[in-house]
Amino acid sequence: MEEKNSKFKVFLTSAKMYLKDLWFGFVNTLKKIFSSKKTIIGFSVVMFFVLLGIFGPMIFPYDQSTSLANKYLPSSWEHPFGTDWLGRDVFRQVIAGTSSVLKIAFLSAVFTVAIGTILGILSGYVGGWVDKVIMSITNIFLSIPAFPVYLLLAALVTLDNALSLALVISLWSWAGLCRSIRVQVLSIKERDYIQICKVMHMSRAHIIFKELLPNVFSYIAVNFVVAMRNAIMASVGIMLVGLAAYDPTNWGAIINAARTKGLVNPKNVLIMLYPLLFIIVFEIGTLILSNGLDETLNPRLKVM
Repeated sequence: MEEKNSKFKVFLTSAKMYLKDLWFGFVNTLKKIFSSKKTIIGFSVVMFFVLLGIFGPMIFPYDQSTSLANKYLPSSWEHPFGTDWLGRDVFRQVIAGTSSVLKIAFLSAVFTVAIGTILGILSGYVGGWVDKVIMSITNIFLSIPAFPVYLLLAALVTLDNALSLALVISLWSWAGLCRSIRVQVLSIKERDYIQICKVMHMSRAHIIFKELLPNVFSYIAVNFVVAMRNAIMASVGIMLVGLAAYDPTNWGAIINAARTKGLVNPKNVLIMLYPLLFIIVFEIGTLILSNGLDETLNPRLKVM
């Protein structure tokens, strides 16, 4: 009984030390990340959109009902962006579309990074026929342009939820990341500490998760942000070509509807500019954030 208690105490002490080291590592990483002004600015912009997507529809609920008597009203306190051709509040419309656009971007980034990282590590570390098969598939996806495929899919199917739309976007986004991860793994696995792990007969799981993955984490983090930025543009483009089910609050749908109503009317031009402005600000924020993360996490960019 005493021996069991002693083993349990040793296990508990080891667990506490591991959690303590993990916490200090997490805190130090956060301090390192937010030591860059670019990271702080980019993160602030992205968090603004995240908070807007979560709480915006609660604070500014969107009413889909139409009122032709209130169409094309100018900007006012009640309607900051005015109203559209059906009398709907454009400001609340854009706010309501923020959550769906960000959901698509986040899910697409998760799928893109997961597929690209897993296949890239397998291809680079395992090598042989596994590398050849994965690289052959990767080259196929890199050689096929996405837009014609989107047009073809638009004629066959209609995507009616964020998950399916994110999967379609990530299907043509993972290949470049996979190739880049593979190149980095090929370089890392030839280093001395990896060879020592192999000589000591450590498991592949240990080498991959404890040695390889931490060394490419910075690249993965940067590409996650980049994938979100690209997914925003792709989702808007997909909505424009009609691949996704029509959602009047989607930024792409707002732009497309204003365009089809005729840009001769300056009010339609103004309605189209509001979601475009949101897209531009988000793109700039993610660009600054990705550059900041790259500068703080990528050791090759450090000044010696």
